[in-house]
Amino acid sequence: MFNQKYTVTDKILNNLTVIASAREVIEQAHLVPKWEAKLRRQALLHNTHSSTAIEGNKLSLEQVEALAEGKDIIATNKDKQEVLNYLEALEKIPAFVEKGKIKVADMLNIHRIITKDVMQNAADSGAFRNRQVFVGKRVFDGTSFKEEVEYMPPKTDEVPGLVKEFIDWLNQDKAWGINPVLLAGIMHYEIARIHPFIDGNGRTARLLATLILYLSGFDHRRIFALDDYYDRDRQSYYAALKTAQVNNGDITQWLEYFTTGVAYSVNEVKEAVLKVGSKKKNGQRVQVALTSKQMKIVEYINMNSKVTNKDLRGLFKISAQAVHKELVKLVELKVIKPVGEGRALHYILA
Repeated sequence: MFNQKYTVTDKILNNLTVIASAREVIEQAHLVPKWEAKLRRQALLHNTHSSTAIEGNKLSLEQVEALAEGKDIIATNKDKQEVLNYLEALEKIPAFVEKGKIKVADMLNIHRIITKDVMQNAADSGAFRNRQVFVGKRVFDGTSFKEEVEYMPPKTDEVPGLVKEFIDWLNQDKAWGINPVLLAGIMHYEIARIHPFIDGNGRTARLLATLILYLSGFDHRRIFALDDYYDRDRQSYYAALKTAQVNNGDITQWLEYFTTGVAYSVNEVKEAVLKVGSKKKNGQRVQVALTSKQMKIVEYINMNSKVTNKDLRGLFKISAQAVHKELVKLVELKVIKPVGEGRALHYILA
């Protein structure tokens, strides 16, 4: 049975305290839907840019945003496809799997989405590696460049069993009893350690950590851009991942780094929320609770500036009458407002 070695040090405990305090501010703030949609959109773009950039993708944040809006950009097909794949995977997080019911097939499906049309061998996409790989770097020995092995993952034939063992542990109640930030850190490290794929292990590990934070309810709004922290100082990120190798598998130092990154990311959102949060004149905070469908409408308008009944019929595959009911509710909540009449009628954020 899988068992991870770590100690909750003062540094980890302090980070978790900072995280809990900042997250409480975010949860209690009056965050109007259009700002929640904006924060979610920013997290989507930043996570995609940072996670792919770590692996060598050359697209700028502005180019990632352009691709997300359906625009064409000047870049290699591989770089563009990697970004589109990661955007798709992040968008699908709510639909991937339920808490405690994760399957090996779910992990393979996530890898398949992330690596679609970017692997040298298409058969390696969504499949465990069938040959040995290693993590290395190019070094100059005075006469030529050579590949230096920095990490040799488990043997190829051990991969399926190691992944299954970890997933079996992850689906137990005791695993979900662990602080969600620590659980996400364990997920991130373990996938990086096993290195179950020919390529795309880092992107898969980071996306699965994000998935854990969503499933646990920690980031139910999907507004934290965790990968930004890793991309700020990649050498520190790689160094933190390596610490367990010299500590007999103990990931305490990695979790100190990981919780520091989460604290940084959550504080960034807290500061943004404090700037846009508002109150009623009497000082009482007001929450606007929206359904999943209503939130998608707000996100659509946030991305496209406006929406029509026809747009939403195509988006949700429902009748014009059903769409009208959703729009009326949002107008009543003063989330959106109608503009124009007849065929020119459309809706914008209020």
